[in-house]
Amino acid sequence: MDVPQRSGAGQWEAPVTQTRTTDVLIAGAGPVGLSTAAELCRHGVSCRLVDRLPARLPYAKAVGIQPRTMEIWDRMGLARTVMEAAVPILGQLIYVNGREQARIDLALPPEVPYGFAALPQYETERLIEEYVAGLGTFVERGTELLSFTQDRDGVGARLRDASGAEEELRVRYLIGCDGAHSTVRKGLGLPYEGGAFAEEYMLGDVEVDWDLPYGYGVRSTHRADDGSTDDLLVCIPLPGPGRCRMSMTVPPELSTRSTGEARKRGDGVLHGLQGDGPELSDLQAVVDRLAPTPGTLSRLRWSSVFRISHRIVDRYGEGRVFVAGDAAHIHPPTGAQGMNTGIQDACNLAWKLALVVRGEAGPGLLRSYDAERRPVGAEVVGRTVRHATQGMDADPDDPGTLLLREAQLLVGYRDGPLAAEPYGPVGAPQPGDRAPDCAELTASVAAYPLRLLDILRGRAGHVVLLYGDDPDVLNRAAGTAMATGSALTAVGDTDGSVHPAPGPGPETLAVLGRDASAAAACLVATPAYRDAAGEFARLYRPEGPTGFVVRPDGYLGARFPLDGISVALADYLATLSADPATAGAARSA
Repeated sequence: MDVPQRSGAGQWEAPVTQTRTTDVLIAGAGPVGLSTAAELCRHGVSCRLVDRLPARLPYAKAVGIQPRTMEIWDRMGLARTVMEAAVPILGQLIYVNGREQARIDLALPPEVPYGFAALPQYETERLIEEYVAGLGTFVERGTELLSFTQDRDGVGARLRDASGAEEELRVRYLIGCDGAHSTVRKGLGLPYEGGAFAEEYMLGDVEVDWDLPYGYGVRSTHRADDGSTDDLLVCIPLPGPGRCRMSMTVPPELSTRSTGEARKRGDGVLHGLQGDGPELSDLQAVVDRLAPTPGTLSRLRWSSVFRISHRIVDRYGEGRVFVAGDAAHIHPPTGAQGMNTGIQDACNLAWKLALVVRGEAGPGLLRSYDAERRPVGAEVVGRTVRHATQGMDADPDDPGTLLLREAQLLVGYRDGPLAAEPYGPVGAPQPGDRAPDCAELTASVAAYPLRLLDILRGRAGHVVLLYGDDPDVLNRAAGTAMATGSALTAVGDTDGSVHPAPGPGPETLAVLGRDASAAAACLVATPAYRDAAGEFARLYRPEGPTGFVVRPDGYLGARFPLDGISVALADYLATLSADPATAGAARSA
């Protein structure tokens, strides 16, 4: 319906179309916004995805892909596509004043299914966009979020498309994935505390001909007599012969080329691309000074000057409006943490929002997004600032722990409001921890071994894993799990009370111990897989028949003995309906 709108001066403006066509509006179609849309669509939630830019930017900005992100994409069914397009990052070579100081091989434990990889950001965006399009959602390019208001029942958003036509949209929720200069963050009035580094950096997407090993990044610095670093060259491999993304300190004669994006936007946030880029000769001059071996640059695809800030909001949302990715936190690119942290923000929020939109969880569940993800964002900001200013060698963690943390495999929510009481031996994965992948699971029909990720792939909701040797025990537990889940799937009261409602409960799968009899490989009540090599038992450390709830984002929600499955599942599902602060306080008591 077209409704005339009265301006602030009292004059009538052109008609504005008012519609309500979707549950969730996502502002920003970068990797974080696209990931949010992908997860929402996968969970059956309708959304619109708008971006003010007319097309993807052809820039290799965020290029690092962490193993944890690959696990998330595996659950979605996207990992193979990304893996075929990306290049592996095998390690890093570190030089100071022309001498090799360290060679770091990025070797992860064998149970981790993916390594480190690199892919230009625009390619990452293309692959996720194609995935989202396959689910029926398309990016509305050239469409800008102008403003929004919210009330108890929804959000009113004002959009303007590429033709200049405006639309007023009524949605249930709004998510701002619109970057460091976020309209959504500003509209919420969220403080964005932090600061900016004085240095500027040059970025260049180039090809280089030099004699350095394939798949290794290069960090080469010059250290002055006083011990300070006064020159820097960082190279990250990209797909294609000799191709890499180089970053380096801007020399004084080039820093004045910056156009001051923060000044243009008037928000004081000095972060991101700042203006005209350096020439190939400017980059070659740095390579000539700092490269550990002679190198010749060619085919400059793109270059820019880059500024770095470190900021984080004081909360990740308010009411029915949320922020994720750079709209919530920005920091130095050290360790390729930014995009990957934002994608995990998206995954964490999307599954919770889907449960609430479908009426299968109470609105209080959405408050756990801030409770779980903002501490992660604060840790990443602090760590990357520390690494950028003091170097990674100043980190107190041992190299193995440091590598797992950089891979984002140590991110967890044990102290979060959704983690059930711990159960099992010390050192075993507990509620709030990442659910480890494991290999060598077998099925009665398949003639090849499977990984746990293979079994979980494509399952959008919660999954209950039942471990044991006795098929009768597993059958009874599976029946209880399905009955409990179906009875307590949906909850809608803000007071935390639980009510039955239609909708499927968690999927239930059985994992049989390696010592189980051959006849137990086929259970009646639920699909079953055999822990043929004992890998599940080694990594999950069950004590007798044990159950596990795996959340949609691949974290453990609960762990319990099978003889207590009914109470454990009821308690966990009730937590999804309760106010997180109330649930956490109850567990503490």
